[in-house]
Order: sequence, then structure tokens, then C-alpha cells
Amino acid sequence: MSNSTTSIVSSAITSATSIASSAFKTATPAFGGNESFMDMISEKFLVIQEIYVDLFQEINFEDRALQISIFFVAFNPIFWNIVARLEYSTHFLTKLAGSAKRGCYLLAMTIFSLGLVRDYFFEQALHNQFSSPYLQNEYVKMVGVTLFGFGQLLVLTSMYQLGITGTYLGDYFGILMDERVTAFPFNVSNNPMYQGSTLSFLGTALIYGKSAGLLVAFMVQTMYNLALKLEEPFTAQIYAKRDEAKSKKSN
Repeated sequence: MSNSTTSIVSSAITSATSIASSAFKTATPAFGGNESFMDMISEKFLVIQEIYVDLFQEINFEDRALQISIFFVAFNPIFWNIVARLEYSTHFLTKLAGSAKRGCYLLAMTIFSLGLVRDYFFEQALHNQFSSPYLQNEYVKMVGVTLFGFGQLLVLTSMYQLGITGTYLGDYFGILMDERVTAFPFNVSNNPMYQGSTLSFLGTALIYGKSAGLLVAFMVQTMYNLALKLEEPFTAQIYAKRDEAKSKKSN
């Protein structure tokens, strides 16, 4: 992203916050004319505006490692959804690998490898980026360590509960689970793999104290939300067909 684009986005943040601040001042009569309270709220908005703009301006968008990490953050979930849909329709990985299970393992290895590449460039980007004075304190690091630890706990325990085929889109290969998993971490999160991964990115960004890491964590969350919109209805359809076939057999 060029400096001019960064300036435009920063100006947009400033304008939006100024509008919100003005709106609060305009609304003062509706709150019984309590001007001191509304002034305080307005000042808080201005402080938040300054922090947002500063954090954004600290990001070096020219950094190649950051660009590559953002690319893989966006590419990976799009890739595995396209490949999984193709497998469901054509069984090309099953044919290539010789069985559905081996095909799923092949996809799992590919997804895992792409994740390693993404994580490598993310870490390189954090080393290259400017440290934010807003994030350089022990409390922020403690929060980061906590988020990272809990995120990894969600990821690892969900993989343990689901196994390789359950984790890596085995449903699209016809490898279906007998029943829904309700044990931890699925009793505290509907999508612990995605949420745990997002928390891990966020925690890492806070540990390093880099605003660029916060941006990447936000993008990770955005892409996972998009992936869920594609995966959840399709997976539900797969299991509905399985249940319908079972019902017909029993009749």
C-alpha cells in the first residue's frame, strides 16, 4: 500500500471519528444538556482516533514479508475450499491418491504446509515492522501470551477430538463422523480451530508489540468468517444427504 493510500485511510479514520464526536455534541440536549458528560465522551473519541491513526501509520506496507503473509492469509482458505469442493464433485484427490483417506491426508499435508509458509512470513514481517509504543508494555505482553496459549489450546484439542480427517475436510471425501463432537473445546466454541488460530495471531502480535500483527490478525478473522460462510452450509448439506440416505434404508 502506497503512502498516499495510507494517508487517505488515516484521513478517513480521522473524519469518521470527528463526525461521531460532532454527533455526540449535537445530541447533548437529548441527554438533558449534560455538556460535561458529552465533552468527556467526545474527548474519548478523539483519543481513540489518535490511537487508531497512529497504529495504522506505524505499519510498513512496503515490507515484502508482510505482503506475502497477507497473501497467504487470504489465499489459504480460498484454496482449501475450492479444492474440497472439487474433490466432492469429482473425487480427483481420491483417484490421485488411491483412496479417500489418502486423498484427505494429501490435502491435509498441503493445507498444513501452506499454513507453515504463512506463519513463516508473518513472523518475518513482525521482525521487520515498527514496534508500537502503545503495545510496548508488560501487561500487553501478558495478554498476548494468554491469548496465544488459549488459542493453541483450542487448536490442538480440536485436532485431537476430530482427528486428521475431521480437521482437514474429510467430509468432502465422504469420511463422515458418526455424531457431532460436544467435548472440549467444542463445548466452549463452535469453531475452535478458526477461533484458536485467530487468537494465536492476535496473541503473537501483542507479544511482539507490532501494529502490523494486529492488522494480519484482523484479516485472519475476516477470512475465517468468509470460509465459515462457505463451509458450514455445505457441510450441513453433506450430512443431511447422509441422514436422508440412512432414513431411506431403514424404511
